[in-house]
Amino acid sequence: MTSTDHSFTDMFRQPRAVYAVAFACVVSFMGIGLVDPILPALKSQLDATESQVTLLFTSYLVVTAFAMLVTNAVSSRLGAKKTLITGLIIIVVFSALAGSASSIDGIVAFRAGWGLGNALFIATSLSAIVSSARGGFAGAIILYEAALGLGIAAGPLVGGSLGSISWRGPFYGVAGLMTIALIAIVFLLPATPRPHHTTSLLAPIKALSHRGLLTVSIAALLYNWGFFTMLGYAPFPLELGIMELGWVFFGWGLLVAFFSVVGAPRLQAAFGTAPTLYAAFALFAVDLALMAAFTTTAPVMIACVVASGIFIGIINTLVTQAVMLVSPVERPVASAAYGFVRFIGGGLAPFAAGHLAAAFSVHVPFAVGAVAVVLAIGVLASAHRIIAAADAGLDEDGHEIIESEDEIASEVADEFGGAPGAIDEELHLRR
Repeated sequence: MTSTDHSFTDMFRQPRAVYAVAFACVVSFMGIGLVDPILPALKSQLDATESQVTLLFTSYLVVTAFAMLVTNAVSSRLGAKKTLITGLIIIVVFSALAGSASSIDGIVAFRAGWGLGNALFIATSLSAIVSSARGGFAGAIILYEAALGLGIAAGPLVGGSLGSISWRGPFYGVAGLMTIALIAIVFLLPATPRPHHTTSLLAPIKALSHRGLLTVSIAALLYNWGFFTMLGYAPFPLELGIMELGWVFFGWGLLVAFFSVVGAPRLQAAFGTAPTLYAAFALFAVDLALMAAFTTTAPVMIACVVASGIFIGIINTLVTQAVMLVSPVERPVASAAYGFVRFIGGGLAPFAAGHLAAAFSVHVPFAVGAVAVVLAIGVLASAHRIIAAADAGLDEDGHEIIESEDEIASEVADEFGGAPGAIDEELHLRR
């Protein structure tokens, strides 16, 4: 066996604490697609409207958006372990309460609490893995991305399996799995020191005064409008059973995971960040336009939903990378500011889709999503010079950007993409 083979094997010979956090990451990332297969069931069994049911995404993501503004301040005062434990406790409590609710309004309210816990968890999960892992930064990132991919892909399938028993199943499932993760982290993860300095509550808002960060964040908001229109509303016109929906979004999740972790860095290296994003945005807009035209044709809709995972995987990774590369502030602050802006778009889109469908037709939400993604191309293009300079390793004034692994390790994890891997790839390309 070569030394390279030994190095690769050693990356997976990690302390139990690392696997405890990685397991919690898998369950956390499941949350993005877990409820998708049960959305139509919630509508029929709780006598709710589509707009009411899509509030499960809105409450979760809007709370996550605003929580992103405070997670850095919290984690910089409590340290990684205490922040992780706090986030996990909140997730366990509110996911169990959501499963026990008797009305759609109750589920929506408890789903909001779940969003707060998830924001605290994702703010520190990557740094906790990095601080405890053997084999250096690269090995920790591989483990993190493996957890990310597994969670995104498995979420819809787990949600469909548990949801076929009862719509309460996915919520209780998360509560149970996160309880196991919580116990493991309490006993296995060593105490983590507090960061050397605390972060101001206003730091993410102040960071948005930087043109490059604000521009890319607005482009992400518009893109997320299209993304969450697809994710939060497509299950209704598909009119499939719970397990059938689970398999459709499982295929979608596999493509998201693969193109986030493998496809995006390779395309970025070959064509550059901005050109790759323009193409991915354009193709995703075409995909949404096809959904708008063939909303009532199930085979076309299924193909479009699954195929969207390709573009979503690429965009999630490279937009987050662009944010990190163009921003002059610390990575946790930049990621919090970016998360706040983009999650607003993701949270409002499913709710608006339900109202648009009721007021006009089932075709309109996807058409609006396609327009939003096209607008994102124009917004991103206005920062083309800044992104191109960052790709070349230069800031806006032509000075070399100096990055360290410690800065990247403290990045707030991106919930839907493989940003850490893309940034790590960027580092290796520059050395």
